[in-house]
Amino acid sequence: MNRFSEIDLHSNNSVVVVSDEPDGIVYQRRLPNDPVQIRVALAPHRENLVGLVIEATFNWYWLVDQLMNDGYRVHLANPAAIRQYEGLKYSGDFTDAAHLEGDPVRRIDLQLSLMRSGTSR
Repeated sequence: MNRFSEIDLHSNNSVVVVSDEPDGIVYQRRLPNDPVQIRVALAPHRENLVGLVIEATFNWYWLVDQLMNDGYRVHLANPAAIRQYEGLKYSGDFTDAAHLEGDPVRRIDLQLSLMRSGTSR
């Protein structure tokens, strides 16, 4: 079954959510901004992970580079372009990360930039 991951990247921690096609959350955790811990969290889902969305306003390079080097298909969400919290009953880091996904790779109103290897930033 296809899975999608969303990471809401903050200055000192990240909220990592993994969900499956019927929009069921199968993993959610707040982790320190440690690439090893984030990669370990994603590893059990890697085989079925078809896309990974990262929302960050700054300082996202280290995580995007690490995940792309590991072969993940990474999308960078532009927080200014997201219809933030539209229709959400509750707001917080976990719901924000899950809202990012909503349908991460398939979603029309989430403007994504597909990061390519060697793209200048």
